[in-house]
Formats: sequence, C-alpha cells, structure tokens
Amino acid sequence: MAVEALLLLSFGGPERPEDVMPFLENVTRGRGVPPERLAEVAQHYLHFGGVSPINALNLDIIKAIEAEFASRGIDLPVYFGNRNWHPMVEETVERMRADGIGSALVFPTSAWGGYSGCRQYHEDIVRARAAVADAPELVKLRQYYDHPLLIEAFADGIRAAVESLPADRRAGARLVFTAHSIPVSADDASGPPGERALYSRQVAESARLCAAATGFDDYDVVWQSRSGPPQVPWLEPDIVDHLDALGERGVDAVVICPVGFVSDHLEVIWDLDNEAKERAAELGMAFARAATPGPGPRFARMVADLVQEYREGAAPERLSAMPGLGCTVNGVPCVVGCCELPARPAQRPVAR
Repeated sequence: MAVEALLLLSFGGPERPEDVMPFLENVTRGRGVPPERLAEVAQHYLHFGGVSPINALNLDIIKAIEAEFASRGIDLPVYFGNRNWHPMVEETVERMRADGIGSALVFPTSAWGGYSGCRQYHEDIVRARAAVADAPELVKLRQYYDHPLLIEAFADGIRAAVESLPADRRAGARLVFTAHSIPVSADDASGPPGERALYSRQVAESARLCAAATGFDDYDVVWQSRSGPPQVPWLEPDIVDHLDALGERGVDAVVICPVGFVSDHLEVIWDLDNEAKERAAELGMAFARAATPGPGPRFARMVADLVQEYREGAAPERLSAMPGLGCTVNGVPCVVGCCELPARPAQRPVAR
C-alpha cells in the first residue's frame, strides 16, 4: 500500500464538565454498566475540572511526530481521531477523504495485544471506513510494547524517579510496574489461539526489559484502574493493595513505572498520582512515579521508525524474542479467533 498520511487513533476523553457523562456513555454503550458506576467514574474527571489530559497529550505527540517527520524528510500529514470522543475517528476519516487521502497508516496509542489494546482498533478502522463513502484505505501499525525506543524512554523515567527520592532511601527503593487491569477472561482470550494471555505476557516482558535497562534485578508487576463488578475476577494485585503488602515487608520507598500507558491518562494521574501516592504517604513510604514517554522525542522517533519499517518492508525492531507481535509488518489484521471479545461486555475497562 502506498502511504499518503498517518492517523493517530486514540481512546478520547472529555474536555469540559458537560462532556463527562456523554463521553462515559459512549465508552460503556451496550455494556449494561450501572448509572451509579458511571457517576463514580465521572467524579474522577470532575476532580480535574471535567477535563481528561489525553487529547492535549495526543496533540503534543502529534506535534513531536510532525517535527520528527520533517527532520527525516517524511512528507506525510498527521491526522487525529478518537474512538469515544471528538474528534471522532469517523469525522477524521471523512476529512481525510475530503483532503484527497487515498491510503494511510494508523498508529494506535496502545502498545499491546488483546481486545481493547489491539483488536478494537481494527474494529474502529472498519467502522470508520464503513461510515465514509470512498474512504481511504487504512492499515494499523504493529504492536510496539518491546520497541527499543519505548523501553529507553521508560528507563529514563525510572532513573529520574529514583533520583527524585530522598538520597538515603534510593538504594532500597522497590520498583513496581503497573498496567491497566482487565478481566481475567479478557486476558485469557487475548492473543491468537495457542498463544493466549498475550496482554499480561507482553506487560511482563516490557517490565522485564525496563528493569534490565535500569539495573533492577528484582521488581513487581501489578495492576490498576479496574472498573468491573467485584464478583468478576480481574488481573491482580491492585497497586494500592500491593503498597500495603510492601509496607508490611518494611519497604520504605517505591518507584512506580506506569509501563502500560504511553502518556499521563486520567488513570495515571488519578490512580497513581492521587490514590497510590496518598496510600504510600499513609504508610510512611517515599514515593516517586516515573514519567510516561508520550510527548517526548524518543516516542516520536519510534512512531517514525514504525512508519519507515512498514514503507520499507523492514524486519521489526524488537528487544524481545517472545511471540505475539500482533499485526505483521505489512499490516495484516488479527487472525481468526485472535483477541475475541469476552462474553460479558460489561467487564471491559471504563475510564481513560
């Protein structure tokens, strides 16, 4: 496929208080989420003035990508569309068609396999193209959880977080990686047949690579931001529960790396910078949170590398040999039976 543009495709988020409930209704449509649960999640957004940071961060990422493209002589316009809030991907694809774009690559703001992290982006693409007559051809770029530049960026964030701790607590600081929890059933369905639990395995591999890059021989992988009913098993342990366990072991300093997030989504600033930080303070534990890579130059370089990899038909640049690359380098979608939606849609994540 000739490449004429890049579409950055993301989750979306409200940008004013009156957007919050319509946004959450979009996210949970057809899932039977109780109104009281939506009201609870809405308070997280309203705590920050009803504004999710995700759209502004994505616009910063796009600026960095455009600068990187310019420095490499990559002459591709960059478009922005969302799954759940404006600019909706259908609106963006319509604008692309009006601009004369006939084909484009799609960069998702998720590094992972699984339904929400990969397959649903394919579904977004199909839905958007179906809504627009003569829509451009769209090909999703591959998963990038183990790309060297992503790991380098997280490693820099970990080092800076360690340095921000009190000097007398750095040596004993515990490194803890977090990612968005999902129902166990969703993780069990993630990946192609025969290679299931792809999501949790990829998170564990990214954590291993980041720990190795920063000289940590021992570390933890935990989860955050679960939103399902208590009777449904989700990936555990939760970050706050894990802090309690670390406190019982006498750990007095912790470095949290949100390896499951490319930028400071609402879950990062609420679940980590508020809830986890407050719990650490109650436990007398020094707390530092590693930066996410999103708007930084390495992330833009990685996006440009992925684009050039596709255009040149090059072998994927990876630090891991584990299977589960997901979409192949030429953009072939998921295989039959890969990352199927679990039977209970209400179990999927709510907030971003």
